[in-house]
Amino acid sequence: MNVFDEKRTELEQHELMMGAERGRLAVALDLLTDALILVGQHGVYCVSSRNPAQPGLDLQAVLDGIGGAKELIQSVMEELRARREAERGAE
Repeated sequence: MNVFDEKRTELEQHELMMGAERGRLAVALDLLTDALILVGQHGVYCVSSRNPAQPGLDLQAVLDGIGGAKELIQSVMEELRARREAERGAE
């Protein structure tokens, strides 16, 4: 089963509210947020041997990567929103 089947309801809701592109990006953000939560919970138990207050280096890399992906998606969503508003203003 692919993501379009698994997340059909969420995709339909977000695409209706935001349009196809932004709706899909919003669902992708939700998936990344869920992954961040899971990795963060795992980080509580898998701490760095150098600094027990921090998650392991591998988990830090995963957290940084997911966080970066979220920032990129958010920036694209913002650009799409701004473009749509500019197009509406030009009419």
